[in-house]
Amino acid sequence: METFGVAVAGFGWMGRVHTQAYLRVPHHYPALSLRPVLVAVADEVPGRAAEAAARYGFASSTEDWRTLALDPRVQAVSITAPNFLHREMGVELARAGKHIWIEKPVGLTSDDAIAVAGAVRDAGVHGAVGFNYRNAPAVEAARDLIAAGEIGPVTHARCRFFSDYAAHPEGALSWRFERARGGSGVLGDLAAHAADLIRFLLGEIESLVADTAIFVPSRARPTGATAGHVRATGGEMGPVENEDYVSAQLRMASGARAILEASRVAVGEQNAYGFEVHGTKGAVFWDFRRMGDLAVSTGTAYQDQAVSTIQIGPSHGDYAAFQPGSANGMGLDDLKVIEAHRFIRSISDGKPHGTTLDDAVASARILDALSESAQRRTWVDLDIYM
Repeated sequence: METFGVAVAGFGWMGRVHTQAYLRVPHHYPALSLRPVLVAVADEVPGRAAEAAARYGFASSTEDWRTLALDPRVQAVSITAPNFLHREMGVELARAGKHIWIEKPVGLTSDDAIAVAGAVRDAGVHGAVGFNYRNAPAVEAARDLIAAGEIGPVTHARCRFFSDYAAHPEGALSWRFERARGGSGVLGDLAAHAADLIRFLLGEIESLVADTAIFVPSRARPTGATAGHVRATGGEMGPVENEDYVSAQLRMASGARAILEASRVAVGEQNAYGFEVHGTKGAVFWDFRRMGDLAVSTGTAYQDQAVSTIQIGPSHGDYAAFQPGSANGMGLDDLKVIEAHRFIRSISDGKPHGTTLDDAVASARILDALSESAQRRTWVDLDIYM
């Protein structure tokens, strides 16, 4: 295996997940011609990058991500910093000739995603975006089943992304709740994944109508640096500026109808992500919390037709890279290993595998349309964003 240098910019939870994915790739994909080597990690919080370097074996650490652009050892960078930094980081690092693996939503608006995608294209580097749920072997199996016509033409679908990470009223008023730094709240965080899954399974969206809400209107400001979703008490209260919840009706280009719904304040729901897709002669159901199960109804009964559960196994997606037999569990970190493999394979082969920045742009345009529809309280055609 030839080695190449990778860096991570922003070392919160997702920075750690990317780092572990790089370390695991050679074990799961031994035929890959490139082996990532951890050469640098950047985080502006004092001490965080140095701690990451000591723990995971990065050759160097820095508090200034811009040094990564000038480092000849760095050939690819994972951008796992907060949303408001995505555009600046993505554009500058791509222009410096670095391949980039960037977390969604790639900025605050579609203009940001378009800018990063343009920089990647102009620089001739490869870019991948963190839509990890489409990498689940069961999701890929569902897509194949739908495309093969096993459930007939799709009539209607529902995609939900419910979480409780912001449900506690003492949750700190971090950057995630600010419009200028966090963007569109649950839209950029969870609905971005839902939009990508809907496109991945059903194709393009023609038009939509949406509603949004803020259910926890104020939170306490944190007194120090935050990572993840922490609580804060006793601090100065400030307003929550972006959305806790979104629901939307979608008209697909195929003629199908779909419902998209996402919440970050859904008490009793922990990572309740999934979809239901109905066709003229069947249906398929998936829940991330039971990632290895795919519920399928096919046949000719139509009424009272049974639903069977398929145990995902080596014949589905990239499952065989992790387990030798069906019904062995996989997790979120495994999906990021698949994502890392496809990013590295794109660099090795010189052609895209998996997600690209075009997918980030498409998702971001959908988020812009959701925001506009909620503000205008009317249907919005997606072609105005193309």
